[in-house]
Amino acid sequence: MKAPSFRSVLPVALLVLWACRSDAHSAGLEPDPNTVVLIRISPQSADLAPSDTLRFRVVAITVRGDTQPATNSTFDASGGSIDPSGLYRAGADGDYDVRAHLRAGGMDLVSTAHASVRTPSPPPPPPSGPLGLNAALPRLFPADNPWNQPVDTAQVDPNSDAIVNLIGPARSFHPDFGANWNGGPFGIPYVVVSGTQGKVPVSFDYDDESDPGPYPIPPDAPIEGGSSSSGDRHVLIVDRDAWKLYELFAAYPQTDGSWHAGSGAVFDLGSNALRPAGWTSADAAGLPILPGLVRYDEVVAGEIAHALRFTVSHTQRAYLPPARHWASSDTDPLRPPMGMRVRLKASFNLGAYPARVQVILRALKKYGMIVADNGSDWYLSGVADARWNDSEINTLKQLKGSDFEVVRMQGIVNH
Repeated sequence: MKAPSFRSVLPVALLVLWACRSDAHSAGLEPDPNTVVLIRISPQSADLAPSDTLRFRVVAITVRGDTQPATNSTFDASGGSIDPSGLYRAGADGDYDVRAHLRAGGMDLVSTAHASVRTPSPPPPPPSGPLGLNAALPRLFPADNPWNQPVDTAQVDPNSDAIVNLIGPARSFHPDFGANWNGGPFGIPYVVVSGTQGKVPVSFDYDDESDPGPYPIPPDAPIEGGSSSSGDRHVLIVDRDAWKLYELFAAYPQTDGSWHAGSGAVFDLGSNALRPAGWTSADAAGLPILPGLVRYDEVVAGEIAHALRFTVSHTQRAYLPPARHWASSDTDPLRPPMGMRVRLKASFNLGAYPARVQVILRALKKYGMIVADNGSDWYLSGVADARWNDSEINTLKQLKGSDFEVVRMQGIVNH
């Protein structure tokens, strides 16, 4: 017998809670389905360093299980500080409770989250490499980070064929980067800055899931698609000295020197910490973008030692860690969840491809590529760089979806 789902039992549980209220019971009243009986704070837990900031959100749950904003909620914390909007600032090392309160229907409702604050171990010394547009970088994140884990010997997912068939086995693979399209390089550029780069304020459309500024954005920071683009307009910045990655989506410079973006995320490149569960980033999957790009410096060096990033047009309402966010309402289990990884089949023959393209193909065999956003099917992301040889890169279009297989998925989050 199949166990009832949380969604199916929640309304019953809420009715029981409501019925236990003395005023409703004594009056013999039927519950108003819009009555708020619970609140829920998110994220439920967080691992932070002293002085880190994190915004907590609260939703109210009605007697029939619907959710709505808990606009009148208040907050308190047993350690650190939290402002009325839910922005928490971690204090000293320790384990703390962060509580949300709401007075509703004669009840004092409380929901508690837990914050673990620890001073991180000193990171390894940052690289002292070059600065500027698309400057050379070492591999990002620690060696044991999910991006850097080989999957060439991992099991194939039992639904691999069905999933690939839905994406399109006959569709051509497509490198979404190069040296010249519409008069210039295309793809996603990045810039490497020093620790002395001035930081500027940034405001966000999705500020409840964005890391607050300021960000070290130089005045001439490259924007995906160019300054007049109407596309995703990603801006990626590596602070070489702090060894941090700053990423923005839908980024627009303002006349006062600040920036406005749809969303933004900051990643410590010496840490494996993930974003809070359910949070987006500058990418739909809640992942960093730069670690998944095909970079010119790595191809020329002869090795890409990490997974790559790609898109599909139709994803599932689910994510697979290290992804943290979905961007779909489709619950079909054969649709790719955000974070799904595929790899080039071991039997694929690399011999006919240019040497630099073989570097990319070897990475696709060993590390695979991760679904990170909704977009065109089988589109591989790379850096916009005038140094690419487009004739070589375009040989990747000879690949088909059927040349890939899905790596076994465990731990999918879909609720």
